[in-house]
Amino acid sequence: MKADGPPGASSNGFNENLALFNSGKCGMWIDATVAASFVTNPKDSKVADKVGFALAPDNGLGKRGNWLWAWSLAIPAGSQKVDAAQKFIGWATSKHYTELVAGKEGWANVPPGTRTSLYANPEYQKVPFAKMTLDSINSADPTHPTVKPVPYVGVQFVAIPEFQGLGTTVGQIFSAALAGEKTLDQALTEAQDAATREMTKAGYIK
Repeated sequence: MKADGPPGASSNGFNENLALFNSGKCGMWIDATVAASFVTNPKDSKVADKVGFALAPDNGLGKRGNWLWAWSLAIPAGSQKVDAAQKFIGWATSKHYTELVAGKEGWANVPPGTRTSLYANPEYQKVPFAKMTLDSINSADPTHPTVKPVPYVGVQFVAIPEFQGLGTTVGQIFSAALAGEKTLDQALTEAQDAATREMTKAGYIK
């Protein structure tokens, strides 16, 4: 990252990396499949016709570094508009909605991962990243996420309340290492200490 990464890499997030990639200043970007529609949209991307896609490498071991994530729609328990919310969710995830988006913005901009039927649609199959997205989803295996057996279920995301806060803490530690404020060994030690402390405090480690 220091030799070949973009300036300010230690503080770049999704939007900053997207802007770098779309302006042709980033040669490789590892992110979610949902980003594919952004980088292939000629309205926004200067490199829309030059983008290729690949699954995460598996080094011949049969396991890739796939994450599996969803920005799911939900109705809060205290909602006063449950019926209306239910109708909206039904519409926003319907075939009609995907067709509406496709008619206005093109098939490449239809929300991916919403419906299995989308990937059987001949029009959507013409989208250059459609098959790659489906292959990526199908190859993520939360029940057997690693080459060697592990005592947990899940890929990148751990479904515990402490996960988000710990992720922020560890991210800040490695951001500081990338900025040259500490060594990699120091960052690894601090991250491990933070994880051990939080897991012990929460009662996962006795």
